[in-house]
Amino acid sequence: MNMGISEVFLLPFMQRALVAGLVAGILLGTMGVYVSMRNMSFLGDGIAHASLAGVALALLLGWMPTVVALVLALVLAVAIYGIERHSRISGDAAIGIIFTTGMALGVIFLHFTPGFQPDLISFLFGNILAISEQDLYITLGIGSLIMITTFAVSEKLTFVILDEEGAYLSGLNPSWYLLLLYIMTSLSIVLSIKLVGIVMVSALLITPSAMSQLLSRRFATFKWQSVFWACITIILGLVASVIFDLPSGATIIVVGSTLFLLTLLLTGRRSS
Repeated sequence: MNMGISEVFLLPFMQRALVAGLVAGILLGTMGVYVSMRNMSFLGDGIAHASLAGVALALLLGWMPTVVALVLALVLAVAIYGIERHSRISGDAAIGIIFTTGMALGVIFLHFTPGFQPDLISFLFGNILAISEQDLYITLGIGSLIMITTFAVSEKLTFVILDEEGAYLSGLNPSWYLLLLYIMTSLSIVLSIKLVGIVMVSALLITPSAMSQLLSRRFATFKWQSVFWACITIILGLVASVIFDLPSGATIIVVGSTLFLLTLLLTGRRSS
């Protein structure tokens, strides 16, 4: 490259990528903690892949893919929660059914969509450098609402996840908080799809919280470390993708996996 890294980050498209990436890091780092505590990591894969139906439908009709995918994620979150809580089907089974149905509908919608769709490639594999101003505003707006809501219910949500029966006996409604968790996680995943892609976004939900789990002993540290590692992963991945001219989404995930392996090795040596 003819310009230095510091000059690259002065470019508007790179600044948009960095801001959107940090918002995604905060969202997925936070949601990843609750998801891992709830043992529902598969939710990330399910919502991400099922959202292909929303993206494909939007491309077919000429609508905004991110908006349609967000609406679909909201519907899917409620559907998964409803099936899990009000039937004998497990959460993983419900996610699996919706996962495959969403993918199948997406393929059918794409069959009727004429011509090459470059937007589809960025949603499938991520292209953080193609974040538009409109995408950034949507990410900032909805991301802020998710974080404000999470901060407001953090203590009660944690109580529900750790001891659902105890929370009920203390006067809380666990169903409401768990549904809220499903919705916030689903929206966070869809907001991050343009960054790292449908195929890989669940890794960014799981990996930072896994690193934090290895390094922290208290919940407060667990939570903030997860956000820290998510943001560091995105920043380092973004820088590496620019330096080596690599696909940004894949590079971010590889950086996250590398950091996780290093953390695993270091913590393993300490405990031995």
